[in-house]
Amino acid sequence: MKNILKLLKTKDYFFMAFSLLFIVTQVWLDLKMPDYMNIITTELQQGGNVNVILRNGGMMLLCSLGSLALSIFAGFFAAKIASGLGLRLREKLYDKVHSFSKTEISRFSTSSLITRTTNDTTQVQMLIAMGLQIMIKAPVLAIWAIIKILGKNWQWSLVTGVVLAVLLIVIITLVLICLPKFKIVQKQTDDLNRVTRENLTGIRIVHAFNAEKYQQQKFEEVNSALTKTQLFTSKTLSFLSPMMSFLIGGLTLAIYWVGAYLINNANLGERIGLFSDMVVFSTYAMQVISAFIMMVMIFMQLPRTIVSIKRINEVLNTHPSITDGKGVETKIEGCIEFKNVNFKYPDGQENILSDISLKINKGETVAFIGSTGSGKSTLINLIPRFYDVSSGEILIDGENVKDYKLEDLHNKIGYVSQKAILLSGTVYENITMGHDIEPEDILKAIEQSQSKEFVDKMEEKGDVTIYQGGKNISGGQKQRLSIARALVKKPEFIIFDDSFSALDYKTDKKLRDTLNAELEDTTCLIVAQRIGTIRNADKIVVLDKGNIVGMGTHDQLLKTCKVYKEIALSQLSKEEL
Repeated sequence: MKNILKLLKTKDYFFMAFSLLFIVTQVWLDLKMPDYMNIITTELQQGGNVNVILRNGGMMLLCSLGSLALSIFAGFFAAKIASGLGLRLREKLYDKVHSFSKTEISRFSTSSLITRTTNDTTQVQMLIAMGLQIMIKAPVLAIWAIIKILGKNWQWSLVTGVVLAVLLIVIITLVLICLPKFKIVQKQTDDLNRVTRENLTGIRIVHAFNAEKYQQQKFEEVNSALTKTQLFTSKTLSFLSPMMSFLIGGLTLAIYWVGAYLINNANLGERIGLFSDMVVFSTYAMQVISAFIMMVMIFMQLPRTIVSIKRINEVLNTHPSITDGKGVETKIEGCIEFKNVNFKYPDGQENILSDISLKINKGETVAFIGSTGSGKSTLINLIPRFYDVSSGEILIDGENVKDYKLEDLHNKIGYVSQKAILLSGTVYENITMGHDIEPEDILKAIEQSQSKEFVDKMEEKGDVTIYQGGKNISGGQKQRLSIARALVKKPEFIIFDDSFSALDYKTDKKLRDTLNAELEDTTCLIVAQRIGTIRNADKIVVLDKGNIVGMGTHDQLLKTCKVYKEIALSQLSKEEL
């Protein structure tokens, strides 16, 4: 909680001070009303002066209205503090998640990170909003009311103390029962988000394979588990309300029963005072009980929030495995060198890549090919540091990639992922990704990527809205816009991670011809499955089970590399080769 409270600003503490002042004044007004009631009761028993009764009744009304107004002001300031804290907490979580590598994302899972940023943060925000009012008001009200009734009568005080003890035992018991379940609820909420997200993302596959019942069954399993746990906690906590009603009714009955006994045994002169004391004591006792009832509301919220805070702190206290380097200045451009690179995934037992050594010069087009699982995509994902090498080093322009600031490193690289990913926004926004880029450069990138034809056909052209995930355009169009996004940066290196697979052969050839003609000084790294896409590369690297088993031009590899020849013959005839 300490880390979260650090997010409070100076103005929030001023708001807290105002809230405290309003709440204390509100409690004072609430506790003044029994005094006026005492005067009215005494006056009625002694014959009743109408003016005195009306005056004191008017003061009770003013106290009630004043308490209402102060409660509204205190609630306003509490809401301001809680919403501001929630805003900053979500921002901090979002920034932290953005610093994570694929390793940390996999550790938490996407659905869990979404839940922690939304649901868990909301739980904290609710506690702050309630706590600033109730956690201040309840103790002040309880202590002040107890002070008011101390010394009035030991029998009434004893009855009130017994009721409070029973109430505390009930609260502590229920909280201890529910706390472990609240941890399970948050985990099950993660699972529900995961299944829902998977179903919505893959809705077309679900429909295509008539898997609606299968997906519905998966959803029902996690939904039923969450519902069962929530029902348990709700049923358990539901005992609080009737128990409190029973204790309140029992306390009132006990106070009046003891009062009746005392009045019956008192002489005539003491009876008026005892009756007034009984009415006032009953009112103050109800104030004490109401203070504890307010604290019960906090106790009901607190266990959930404790779980949420732990989950939030897990994210905030996680140190990213990939961090900024010291920063470097380079004199050469466009060169990459792999030196004895080995890599295995954090939880893996065996190397995915073994002893990779390779040098790529400026302006070269180098292609990587191999069977599925040979390590092609893994190899090029090490360049922008999506993962770090297990041993060895990768040099870009003569400097280890780990020494670069991540922003500087990524500015050098244009990356086109294996899966074309577009964000909700316009065509232009997806290409620029928030950077200030000249319109002519955007249009040139659209033309180079062979996107101009279909973009021009759109009614609003570059301003047309792309749905989340690019659902309103084809796979090939998404791929070409992804390529345009990389080209518009004018980077030193462009990485194509199997980025031509969704293109037809004609578009593929036109795109490669354009890239060869206009990107002579740009170093290109291409992962591909098609021989036709890479046959004209300056250098082709053949991977098999994480090892380089061949390197050279298309013609050289046909003669010297058995693996490459097998791949080529599986796609083209001998005559075509």
